[in-house]
Amino acid sequence: MQPETIDGKTVKNLVIAHALNGAVVLGQPGGFAVLVKYGANERAVAAQRSRRMRIWRNLNTAAAYVRNELGLERFEIDMSEHDPAAAERKRPDTAERQRKLHEAGEQDAWFRGQVQKAIDGIADGSNRVIFEDEWTEKAQLKRADLQRRIGAQGR
Repeated sequence: MQPETIDGKTVKNLVIAHALNGAVVLGQPGGFAVLVKYGANERAVAAQRSRRMRIWRNLNTAAAYVRNELGLERFEIDMSEHDPAAAERKRPDTAERQRKLHEAGEQDAWFRGQVQKAIDGIADGSNRVIFEDEWTEKAQLKRADLQRRIGAQGR
């Protein structure tokens, strides 16, 4: 039976209030969960944005969480449910997410380069500054031309 969960923010509040009585690093198929003890309660730390148990891939990272984040030097380890042969959790969306991040980085670099070229062009005089009143006049002329062409097609 899966233990009830507690969200990370609540756990941090319990740490700040010095309300934790202890912790258990609980072996699970494919990793380790952390149970926090407070009052008469024992709850599993939940994954972000979910009510499922957070699973650390190895004992060292789970222990580091208990020691560094919860501030507990002593805690229990329960390996009775741990199955090191269990299939590791895979994130099929990782490759796609990384590709999109790479594309976004390339787009950002290109855009910043274009902006810098424009700024440099203004500084060295190769790009002419168009003031608002001139831009407005050009836009009105272009709009009138487009409306004229649209009207000519309707005949």
